[in-house]
Amino acid sequence: MRVAQVTRFGGPEVLVTGEAPEPVAGPGQVVVDVAAASVLFVETQVRSGWGRQWFPVQPPYVPGNGVAGHVRSVGAGVDPGWVGRRVVTRTLENGGYAERALASVEELIPVPDGLGLREAAALIHDGTTVMGLAESQRLRAGEWVLITAAGGGLGLMLVQVARAAGARVIGAARGKAKLGLVREQGAEVVVDYSEPGWVERVREVTGGKGPDLVLDGAGGEVGRAAFEVTARGGRFSAHGAPSGGFTRTSPEEAERRGVTVRGIEQVRFGPAEAKRMAERAIAEAAAGRLRPIIGQSFPLEQAAAAHAALEGRHTVGKTLLEP
Repeated sequence: MRVAQVTRFGGPEVLVTGEAPEPVAGPGQVVVDVAAASVLFVETQVRSGWGRQWFPVQPPYVPGNGVAGHVRSVGAGVDPGWVGRRVVTRTLENGGYAERALASVEELIPVPDGLGLREAAALIHDGTTVMGLAESQRLRAGEWVLITAAGGGLGLMLVQVARAAGARVIGAARGKAKLGLVREQGAEVVVDYSEPGWVERVREVTGGKGPDLVLDGAGGEVGRAAFEVTARGGRFSAHGAPSGGFTRTSPEEAERRGVTVRGIEQVRFGPAEAKRMAERAIAEAAAGRLRPIIGQSFPLEQAAAAHAALEGRHTVGKTLLEP
């Protein structure tokens, strides 16, 4: 079968399409014919060699651990009634950038009628994080919420969820295309953090006090600036690192201003909790209350181009591979 494999740590060019043995389902496992695979920015970082303390993979490896498709075959102890069913799932380890992938039967989530497989694939990671953040951060009506990296697949759904909770949303992203999409999803104010003065604009629209809650999917200098503008007594959540690392905050400054800081640990779930959150996201999408925005998809042979587009900030919304 065809796979996209990281041959060594490096730039997008190290992600090469080739052939691999067909997966065989072991006890408690299934093989899924992949219709769509989720592509994450963090996968581009891991491919480059970043974050080995969190992601201890060694080339060669096939990236991707979130797919949607049809169950092709099942292993021992698995109900054969799964065969042919539409599912979304996390894979065993990696292996999602492929025509077929292995998954544990315990990870399978049936995709309800009316929800596409592409949309389900777009939810398996981002939807889980959105539900987790919404639950842990207690979104409140009337409060100002600043969302950084708001033009990505995760950010756009956070805008939707915050707006549905009655919050006043400031969406921060880069470029007119992303900002337009952020506004379409319900942001009251949009700011371009590639331009000077964006922090002053955030402070201005919040009446000088800053946002009550920051959902930081950007990290780096953008995240640090967002932390500094967070209101006294506010909450700051750092869950993303595409700007070069998770936001570094000062515990002393946070204590002085009464800002509650939470990091990536709040969306690192065990298998059962991650599945629960994903099931919630799938149910919300099937009911029309959550809409993943798929900005672009690439064939498997263009996995390197997908990574290059993400790294170059040329994407909007969610990016998928479709073998």
